Amino acid sequence: MKRIIVFVILIAAFAVACDDSTHYKISGTITNAEEKYIYLDELKVSSSEAVDSVKIGKNGKFEFDGVVHHPTFFLLKLSEKNFITLLIDSAEQVEVAGDAANFSRDYRVSGSEGSSLVQDLNQQLSETKHKLDSIASLHVMFRTDPNYTELKKKWDKEYSDVVQNQREYSQNFVNAHPFSMANVLALYQKFDNDNFVIQDLQSLKTAASALNSFYPESEHVKALYANTIKLMKDERNAKMQQFIQEQGTNSPEILLPNPDGKEVALSSLQGKYVLLQFWASQDRGSRIMNPVLVELYNKYSRKGFEIYQVSLDQNRYEWVDAIDKDGLKWTNVGDMEGSTKAVSNYNVQELPYNYLLDEEGVIIAKNVKGPALDKLLKELLD
Repeated sequence: MKRIIVFVILIAAFAVACDDSTHYKISGTITNAEEKYIYLDELKVSSSEAVDSVKIGKNGKFEFDGVVHHPTFFLLKLSEKNFITLLIDSAEQVEVAGDAANFSRDYRVSGSEGSSLVQDLNQQLSETKHKLDSIASLHVMFRTDPNYTELKKKWDKEYSDVVQNQREYSQNFVNAHPFSMANVLALYQKFDNDNFVIQDLQSLKTAASALNSFYPESEHVKALYANTIKLMKDERNAKMQQFIQEQGTNSPEILLPNPDGKEVALSSLQGKYVLLQFWASQDRGSRIMNPVLVELYNKYSRKGFEIYQVSLDQNRYEWVDAIDKDGLKWTNVGDMEGSTKAVSNYNVQELPYNYLLDEEGVIIAKNVKGPALDKLLKELLD
């Protein structure tokens, strides 16, 4: 019986120990705030959520405790404009000290590496913004000065140096703390509403990937990862447009085999208006679009219209079967490995997707479908 009791006690102790592993405590002393309330909010991606509030004791002391399962951003607030940002991990025992009069600008934090890193980031950017504001004010003060032109050159150089120093600081910070959630803050810091401190997409990609591998359930990491994917797509789109413009009269070449194994080049169809269509036999949207293309092909093929359809399939039987069932009489090509080079060159992000090329191979329209495509072909060929 005694052994059973001891065993139960050990299990209970183990359960408490496991619970403690996610249990944090935030305590501290704030002078000149006795008997006032201090608030703890969790900082979400686009808002904040109240967590708790306590009255500060007569000795200036306060205490919060709670549970987190991954590093979490909190706002510790005396008021809406007088607060600090903390980054709390599970089991951390955090100590905060400061004075109510300048709490947001001057405080001490210990027991939380993430919170210390956040403080460093915010203080550095605050100092940078102060320097930039000071330089900007000189332009206003001395605009009528006879030597303003020379002074402006000097101040513009100083302004540029301050900005560059901040960028280097933030870049070095991200490189030095690849797996810290503080990087989320570093990557989203701005000089102003439209000017991010870190503008290097590669740094964003590296940090987002590292954090996603460690904290996939974090709301902030999910948002960072999604935003990074969007920026990567935007960059690819921009490169594609630049590539098309630089090509001048030609679209990127495609050379892929048809169902008989004969390679057919996209450029071989020059002299006609060509719809370059990307599709897959197992894609429902593609199969719905095929009858529309059949109708347009029958309507305009004798007038100089052709379709060059690139398959993203990896199963030859399914591809050929879909061609037969849907009655696709035009040029159909695919390497049965996803036609990845063509997909990459044309920055295809969804299926079905198309480009309309003129008689010289110049892209004149993108992803035009249904009635809009019919109207465009009518204007071009009738």
